[in-house]
Amino acid sequence: MEKIMSIFFIFVLTISPRLIFAYTGEIIQSFDTPALYPTGLTYNGKNLILADRKADKLFYINPQNGKVVKTLSSPGYWPMGLAWDGKSVWNVDIKGGIPLAEHYDAKIYQINPENNNILRTIYSPSSSARGLTFDGKYLWTVDNRSDMIYQLDPSDGTTIKSFKSPSSDPQGITYDGKYLWVSDRGSDKIYMVDPDNGTVIIIADAPGKFTRGLAYDGKYLWAADFQNKKIYKLKIYDDEIMHKSKVKKFTLTYTHQTTNYGPGEIKTLDVYLAIPINRVNQTIENQIKYSQKYTDIITDKWGQKTAHYHYENIKSGEIKEVEMKVDVNLYDIRYFIYPDKVGSLTQIPAEIKNKYLVNDIKYQYDNPIIKKAVKEAVANETNPYWIARKIFSFLISKMYYQMSGGWNTAPTVLARGNGSCSEYSFVYISMCRAAGIPARYVGSIATRGDEASMDDVFHRWVEIYLPNYGWIPIDPSGGDQKTPAAQANFIGHLRNHYLITTQSGGGSKTMAWTYNSNEKWTCEPKTNVVTENFGDWNLR
Repeated sequence: MEKIMSIFFIFVLTISPRLIFAYTGEIIQSFDTPALYPTGLTYNGKNLILADRKADKLFYINPQNGKVVKTLSSPGYWPMGLAWDGKSVWNVDIKGGIPLAEHYDAKIYQINPENNNILRTIYSPSSSARGLTFDGKYLWTVDNRSDMIYQLDPSDGTTIKSFKSPSSDPQGITYDGKYLWVSDRGSDKIYMVDPDNGTVIIIADAPGKFTRGLAYDGKYLWAADFQNKKIYKLKIYDDEIMHKSKVKKFTLTYTHQTTNYGPGEIKTLDVYLAIPINRVNQTIENQIKYSQKYTDIITDKWGQKTAHYHYENIKSGEIKEVEMKVDVNLYDIRYFIYPDKVGSLTQIPAEIKNKYLVNDIKYQYDNPIIKKAVKEAVANETNPYWIARKIFSFLISKMYYQMSGGWNTAPTVLARGNGSCSEYSFVYISMCRAAGIPARYVGSIATRGDEASMDDVFHRWVEIYLPNYGWIPIDPSGGDQKTPAAQANFIGHLRNHYLITTQSGGGSKTMAWTYNSNEKWTCEPKTNVVTENFGDWNLR
C-alpha cells in the first residue's frame, strides 16, 4: 500500500504543474503528421484536415489519435491554407494551379468534401497567400510577402478589408468565433488579433519553429508545424492569467556616489536607496547586502521602503559611496489578457481608486491638453482593457522617444510630442487616471545587452489595474514600435532584464519623483556637488 501511495504522489507531482499552471499556448497533445511537408490546417466539426505541399494531398485526421480517416487529392499543386465553411473545404494553392518555379499567383478553391470536385475558383487578393480561414460569412487569408491580412468575399474574391499582419512572416490563420489567430514563422509566436483593426491582443509561443496551419475546434487551438512534422493541440482561453519562464540568476551591485568638488562644505547629505522586493518577475534570493550600515529604513506614503543614509560636514574632495548588492532571479513574464474577461471600472476596489486615481503635479489630468487627448483617444469606450489600449495607441501615434533632460509634466510632454521613458510614463498615467483606470509607475535597473553589463540609464514604465487581472505592466515608450506584434509585446509582458527597485504612484518625501535612489543635501555657497549612480550585473 505504501508503494502504491508513493507512485501516486510521484504521478501527481509530475502532472500538477500542467494542471495548476496551464496557460495560453501550452501543448496538451501532439502527433506526427501523415506526410513530411504539412501546410494548411482546418477542422470540419469532426476531423482535422491537413494539407501537404509535396504530397499534394488533403488528409482527414481523427483528432483523438492522429490516425488518417481518408485522403483526397489537393485541387492544385502547392496546397497551403485550408478553411471549412460548414459544408465545403476551401484551399489556397500558392502556384495558382501551375507547378512552375518562382510562379506565385495564388488561387483559392472551394472543394466538395465528398467527391473532391472543385466547386468554385477565385483569385486570392495577394499572390503569396498562405493561411486561410472562414468567419461564418467571409474568408480570411494571410500573405507573408506583403505582410498583410485580408478579408474577402468567397463568392468572387472581392477584398472587404485588409490590415498589417502582426509580424513579418505570417503563415497560418484561424477564427475562433470572435478573434483571429495568426502564426508567424519569423517570431515563432501565435497572435490573437482583433478582426476589426488588426490589434494584437494575446501573444503565445508557437509550438515549433515553423508553425504553419492553424485550426480551432470550438475549445482548443490546433497547429501544424512544418519543421517538427507535428500537429499540436494547444490551450487557449485558459484561466491562468500569466506565464513565467526563462529564469536568469544575477548578482546586481548598485552604487550611489556623492562627491564634493568644493570649495565649500556639504553640511548635510541624505541618501535613499530603494529596496527591491519579491515580485512576480523577480525573486530576491539572499539577504540584501550593503557596503555600510544604513541610518534607518524609511517607508514612504506609497509603501516604498528605502535604506536611508545621513551624513554631515563632508569636506571638499570627499566622496560618500554606498553599495547595495542583490542576488536576484529574474523571469520573463507574459500575461494573457482576454478583453471579455476584464471586469468593469465599477469593480475596481475603492482602496485602489483612492490611491491611484489622484491627480498630482506631474500628471495634471485636469489640464485641457490631457482632457482633449483622453476624449479623442477613448471616445465612448467602457471596457478598461480597450480604454488602456486606445490610450496606448494614441500616445505612440503622437510621440517619439527622445531624452531631452529633465522630467516635464504630462501636458507639457504631450504638447511637445517627445519624451524619455519617464515622460512617456507620466503622460500615460495621467491619461489613464483621467479615464478612470488606476495607474502607477515602477523603476528599474536593466541589463544592457550582455549578461555581465553596466546600467547608468535605467528604465521606468507603467502598471495599470485591470479588474479580474490585477496590476499589469505596460511600457508606452518601449511599445512605440511599427508592427502590431512589437507594440503588443510591451503590454502585459516583461523580459527577464529588469530588477524593479521602485513602485510608486507619484512624488514622495524620500524618493521624490525619481527611482532606484535619491539624495538631498545642504551646502555652503558655491559648493559643487556631483552625484552618480550605476548598476553592475554579473551572472551567478
